[in-house]
Amino acid sequence: MAVNSPNSPRQKMINLMYLAFIGMLALNVSSEVLEGFELVEESLLRSAKASTQHNDRIFGDLENYYAANPAKTQEWYEKGAQVKKKTDSLFNYTQSLKERIVRAGDGEEGNPEQLKHPDDLNAAYEVMFEHGKNDAAKLKARIDDYREYIVSLVTNPSIKSIIESNLSTEPSRKAKENKQTWEESMFWQMPMAASITLLTKLQNDIRYAEGEVLGDLLKNIDILDFRVNKIEALVIPQSQNVMRGSAYQADIVLSAQDSTQQPKVFVNNHFLPDEAGGHFVANTSSTGTFPVTGYIEVTHSDGSVLRRDFSTQYFVSEPTATIAPVLMNVLYAGIDNEISIAVPGVVSQNITATITNGSLTRKTNDIWVAKPTKIGEDAYVSVTAQMNDGRKLEMGRKAFRVRPLPLPSAYLTIPDQNGNPLKFEGGPLSKAALMGADIVKAAIDDGILEIDFTVLRFEVSTTDALGNTIRETSENSHFSERQKALIRGLNRGKTVLIRGIRTIGPDKIEHLLKAPVEIIIN
Repeated sequence: MAVNSPNSPRQKMINLMYLAFIGMLALNVSSEVLEGFELVEESLLRSAKASTQHNDRIFGDLENYYAANPAKTQEWYEKGAQVKKKTDSLFNYTQSLKERIVRAGDGEEGNPEQLKHPDDLNAAYEVMFEHGKNDAAKLKARIDDYREYIVSLVTNPSIKSIIESNLSTEPSRKAKENKQTWEESMFWQMPMAASITLLTKLQNDIRYAEGEVLGDLLKNIDILDFRVNKIEALVIPQSQNVMRGSAYQADIVLSAQDSTQQPKVFVNNHFLPDEAGGHFVANTSSTGTFPVTGYIEVTHSDGSVLRRDFSTQYFVSEPTATIAPVLMNVLYAGIDNEISIAVPGVVSQNITATITNGSLTRKTNDIWVAKPTKIGEDAYVSVTAQMNDGRKLEMGRKAFRVRPLPLPSAYLTIPDQNGNPLKFEGGPLSKAALMGADIVKAAIDDGILEIDFTVLRFEVSTTDALGNTIRETSENSHFSERQKALIRGLNRGKTVLIRGIRTIGPDKIEHLLKAPVEIIIN
């Protein structure tokens, strides 16, 4: 019969399994972290592949220029070839380490881009440190050698600093605190997913360094003799939309030029003088679509001529301006009428406007205030815009009819049941509410205009018990004491008329209102 004593083989096995399980829990890497490594790995792989293709194209240009003129390009081609050789060697060595680590963790069929056991903590250590090997130290030495070689070829200090930082094998601050070497911080007890991602980042940094050096080498080759297939003729207009009366202007240039010679420009069957510097000007006298076609010629050092054609077009339209009243289709004399003024394609600061009847001033960028003075005489608003060449063009002119302000309506301000002011224009009203009104007001408020008028005088009219009319007058907008006394003595059902109301508006014109305010005391 088996006994579970502390020293029995069975108990030892259970204790060992427990310790192993605790160790697995302590070393567990969350699935979210592993998924994060997977996303970073995919992004780095795409970037590395794109950099490889870009660098291959640059080196292909070096090869083409070397084939065309070996004597002139030999120095730059040989340096480029050496850079490519060293880069490919380190890149491929890094790739071999990734494949070995994956095979150690996932088996012989392992794929660095499809990890089966991303949380494996032994695969990187086994490849980089075990079995008497030290591939981690070899990798560090090769990175140091490559970095020193590459930075010796880079002329831009900022690029050189980036490469030195990207390819540094100095232990991080945290690694130094843990007394780890660079190799240990990279691969010691590191999940396989993390090690693979770090190596892919290294490959990405290697391709970046290669691209910067190859690009610098390519710049040392004369652009005229060996890159003419990339020279293009360009037409750079100030604007393709031109108003009649202004000039169409464009610069016609090569995308790459030789400072020692002036290219010949032919546009619309005419030679563009050298002193124009490629600046083409065409006057516009009519509207429509107009072509700009021609070619540029430049002579090579061997006497051959390179020609590049160009073709574009520009559009000439009539000068237009938008002149519109904000609230109505007419202007009212004596008040501020807001008008929106804009010119398509012209900033508001370059727009000016005038009026023939009254005054016109700018309120905001596109809003102007027109204040006509003479009733019955049309007001003409003219708009002028300053073009890019400094000339001023009249963009439009619009006539507005000038009318007097409509008559206002008289009303009393009566509080509602919540104490809020309510406009009262006639009808049943309590004596107390009427006594509390105190003032007669007048205004235009038709949903378009909102203009207050001043009441100059009014009278209160009612009848006595014999049917005789009783009138009391106020010489301002407030109820007089005699009017209040008259109202105070009224009985329910009596009608009170507020009439003879004389007003004056912001146009300084007095009006006698025809419609009275009729009130029935309830």
